[in-house]
Amino acid sequence: MGRGDLTNREWSLLEPHLTPAGGRGGRWRDHRSDEGLGRSRGGLTCKIHLAGEGGCRLMALLVTPGRWGDAPQLIEVLDRIRVPRPLGGRPRTRPGHVSGDKAYSSRRNRRYLRRRRIRHTIPEPKDQRANRRRRGSAGGRPAGFDRDHHRRRNEVERTINRLKNSRAVATRYDKRAHVFHDTVTAAAIRLWLRP
Repeated sequence: MGRGDLTNREWSLLEPHLTPAGGRGGRWRDHRSDEGLGRSRGGLTCKIHLAGEGGCRLMALLVTPGRWGDAPQLIEVLDRIRVPRPLGGRPRTRPGHVSGDKAYSSRRNRRYLRRRRIRHTIPEPKDQRANRRRRGSAGGRPAGFDRDHHRRRNEVERTINRLKNSRAVATRYDKRAHVFHDTVTAAAIRLWLRP
């Protein structure tokens, strides 16, 4: 029985992950949530969101489907940071300073960082700056920006490049997100062990 023998309704019941949402036309449905894959312009992709400690070493990571935005993932990545104390006690969970690019700029993220008293350097995009100015005094104060800290932001990009030196991370052979997460973690351990 070929594709031409079935109606759109019957075809969508047989292959739900291959049919457009809502029957004919429209957007393609996502893959299973445990695969961590999402359609974007480049096809099926995933993103690695991470927090690094400055020496191109990974502290926390999160794998999401490719079309998910960066700004909503900042809080979850920061919540995954756990640095054990040498003399025991609760692990340290609050970084001293956070640097990010414009993709992580949002009112929600800035409010979260202020509430936890985490200093941050995240540039404000032009559209957000214009909206804040348009609102006048209700728009709030301009975001602080430290050029010296922002120059160090490239360390995260270098960390991702070093992770992708591992072929299994660069091409993602793993189907499930938790398996790929473990693959990235193994590559991160290799970075930590490297002198």
